[in-house]
Amino acid sequence: MRYSKIRKMDIADGPGVRVSIFMQGCEFNCKKCFNPETHDFNGGKEFTQETINKVIDLCNNENVKGLSILGGEPLHPKNIEGTTKLAKEFKEKLPNKNIWMWSGFSFDKELKNKEILNYVDVLVDGPFIENLSNPMLKWKGSSNQRVIDVQKSLKENQIFEIE
Repeated sequence: MRYSKIRKMDIADGPGVRVSIFMQGCEFNCKKCFNPETHDFNGGKEFTQETINKVIDLCNNENVKGLSILGGEPLHPKNIEGTTKLAKEFKEKLPNKNIWMWSGFSFDKELKNKEILNYVDVLVDGPFIENLSNPMLKWKGSSNQRVIDVQKSLKENQIFEIE
């Protein structure tokens, strides 16, 4: 598994000041994707335990509200194991901070019953669709995408979207 970049102080990808990691590799190849340099699974840098430690260390700062995990596609079969490991260790070490994640996969279809959902607080799901694009949308690029409160959705066994 590989990652593209880490942003130490990101204010665009979720609420508050956050650390963001962009995973490398995506097969969706959405037209007008905001991050096409992350599509190649061979690009970027190797994702290791050292990477996880660095991300958690950066998040262990009183000014950082949480971690954002984007891509590429963090939940692609080639990436989900490493992404899950990162999310699990993050929640073990920083339980009072949140994880926001973006995925082209659907919460209630492809992601149902995946371990990763136990650690994610908010998931923006669904692929970016250019003709549904709207720059006024909060936290998502196109109107087909949903901003989901994952823990409430799991507990209640139905999808709760955040407006």
